[in-house]
Amino acid sequence: MSESEDCLFCKIIAGEIPSGKVYEDDTTYAFKDINPKAKVHVLVVPRKHYANVAELAQADPAELAHIVEVAQSIADREFHGAYRLIFNTGLDAGQTVFHVHAHVLTGETLDE
Repeated sequence: MSESEDCLFCKIIAGEIPSGKVYEDDTTYAFKDINPKAKVHVLVVPRKHYANVAELAQADPAELAHIVEVAQSIADREFHGAYRLIFNTGLDAGQTVFHVHAHVLTGETLDE
């Protein structure tokens, strides 16, 4: 799966499109969502291109676990460890960019 030429998130990871970087390491990149749904809304993405969370889980379960660890560290730093983690999979579920990404919502008490 590497990089997809027309993928928005691949371009963000490559630095071709600016983003509000929150975290990065060799395998993972996290940045602020441009349309936040909570006080803190961060997207955590693998550097390698996978279409959705099921594809990532099958190909690289360790990276999926690492994404959850990154989400936890963001929540620890921003809001005493409490957070909501969302993966939208498929157009009908609200996925608009087909590069797997975890939405980390935190920074305030969230409604159900």
